[in-house]
Amino acid sequence: MAPKTLILIGGTMGVGKTTTCRELYRMFDRSLWLDGDWCWTMHPWSFSGRNRQMVMENIVFLLNNFLRNDEFEIVFFDWVLHERAIIDEVEAGLIPCDRETRRFSLICSEEELLRRMKSDHRSEEDMRRSLARLPLYAHLGTELVDTTGRTPTETAEEVRDLILQTR
Repeated sequence: MAPKTLILIGGTMGVGKTTTCRELYRMFDRSLWLDGDWCWTMHPWSFSGRNRQMVMENIVFLLNNFLRNDEFEIVFFDWVLHERAIIDEVEAGLIPCDRETRRFSLICSEEELLRRMKSDHRSEEDMRRSLARLPLYAHLGTELVDTTGRTPTETAEEVRDLILQTR
């Protein structure tokens, strides 16, 4: 099996993870993309210990299946990933395989974040939580990509270029 590349893309809610990844995974042949929020799509939404465990198990299960599939070389995974413990928990559950893992965090200015979240009609509570998480990304040891004033395509191109520098 050919070596894999796993790309983790974190960022606070509203920073542009989903829109960037929607562009980014299409820039690479033989790629897959998992948005961690897809595993939280439930009604009513409930953040409980049981649901968190289920979501984490589902994410790890899907990522492992992607890594096992020899038709794909690069796997993109985006999620809030605002704590190192969450990144470590995801990685600890992955199968041992020949892979390089790259960790990126998308950031932007507070003004840009609020503008985006208001245009997406996010709640005041979501905006407050997202702003509170924004400074956490500077301390994760990930590669920081500033999305302020950039389109999703421009952000995706920067991440693509960073990935290609070491491939």
